Amino acid sequence: MMKWMFGALSFALLGVGAAQAATEKALVAGGCFWCVESDFESVPGVKSVVSGYTGGKTKDPTYKQVGAGGTGHYESALISFDNSKISYTQIMDLFFHSIDPTDGGGQFCDRGDSYRSAVFAMNPAQKAAAEASKVAV
Repeated sequence: MMKWMFGALSFALLGVGAAQAATEKALVAGGCFWCVESDFESVPGVKSVVSGYTGGKTKDPTYKQVGAGGTGHYESALISFDNSKISYTQIMDLFFHSIDPTDGGGQFCDRGDSYRSAVFAMNPAQKAAAEASKVAV
């Protein structure tokens, strides 16, 4: 089953610069982070999608550490978007249609803890929208 995470989160980024202050963000894990990146990069209103790790105990983990297991991290994607062009709810609807939220062992051919799916809500409104999108799917 999909895991819900809420609250202050660390996100180890792979090659990202400073984000613009007016941009909203969604943080999700849906299997391979490069697959999530490719699912969202061409969506109108999405400004950027950056792969990284979150949800674990190891500070600034490497790809090799996460792949080996034991860090608790998920392969994640930080989606920056313009809310005047696409809403968080629309992002969640797209996300839930690109993964299998009932599969707790990974996504599709990507198996293991780092490939689990999760929504990392950044506030109560995001959590409510994500839960509503999941129920609708």
